[in-house]
Amino acid sequence: MIRKNFFLFITLLSVLALALAGCGSAPDQGKDADGNGAGEVRITIGTGGNSGTYYPLGTALAQKIFSKVDGVSQARGVTTGASVANIQEMAQGKYQMAFVQNDIAYFAVEGETLGDFEGKPVENIAGMATLYPEDIQVVTRKDSKLESLEDLKGKKVAVGDQGSGAEVNAKQVLEAAGITYDDIEVNYLGFGDAAQGLQNGTLDAAFITAGAPTSAIQELGATQEVRILSIPDEVIQALTSEYSYFTEQTISADTYADQGQEEDIKTVSVMAMLIVDQELSEDLVYNLTKAMFEEKEALDAAHARGADITLESALEGMSIELHPGAKKYYDEQGISAE
Repeated sequence: MIRKNFFLFITLLSVLALALAGCGSAPDQGKDADGNGAGEVRITIGTGGNSGTYYPLGTALAQKIFSKVDGVSQARGVTTGASVANIQEMAQGKYQMAFVQNDIAYFAVEGETLGDFEGKPVENIAGMATLYPEDIQVVTRKDSKLESLEDLKGKKVAVGDQGSGAEVNAKQVLEAAGITYDDIEVNYLGFGDAAQGLQNGTLDAAFITAGAPTSAIQELGATQEVRILSIPDEVIQALTSEYSYFTEQTISADTYADQGQEEDIKTVSVMAMLIVDQELSEDLVYNLTKAMFEEKEALDAAHARGADITLESALEGMSIELHPGAKKYYDEQGISAE
């Protein structure tokens, strides 16, 4: 009996060892033995806060478009701290795609101080498409006495989540206007929390970098009329001269007319863009890029900014190297960066 049990025990150990060996030798999900994209991949898209523009577009992109692409087993968009956090977490392999600002993507790849990437260049991200302008919006309540950037001195100002793209832009605009963080009471808050702070009076103003109209501003304006401050011409000139990725932009008063805005808003913009993990296969990224533009109606329905996403403008402001799969698609369509 002992001998019989001993052989049974040895047999079970052998079966277990074979099973474990099989698990350990399985290729990575979405790749064959040469890393060329066999099987199916789960796509997680880093977006932003649920009161911004990235989240509704990212959710629609995942659920309505990418989830139907061959080679994708599941696609989902998740709320995040937006641009800087998205890139940092992509570097850790947490996401396969992300929405980011084109300036932040450039800082990350180059390992620059802005965006907190100094000496830490991110090497596993590639460009897929640029999407639409993201406007720097300085929001206050209409019943406040704030009418210019100069009036922010001594006030409680939300500058975005700490280290976010919005915070980088807030600091750039303030510095160009001759204002430092020492001149204001800095609050590191995302768009939704900033809007809540403006509503309940714990904040005086907030910087928001997002496609207009931005839902956080619209939601605030539903209960409290708002004023969005224009950036002075000399500040715009200083910003566009020093930073090539900034472009001058005018937001029509009609954009926030229902929220109490009465005048056009002069500001600067960066570009929103979609980045992908460099390790995704060429065929998969080709199919994802193709699907995004061929089924763009889902993005048009998700947010007003969806209409600004076009094949013709997909490489405008592209600040990092394209993924080979995306480049292949654009080459076929005759689209190239100028």
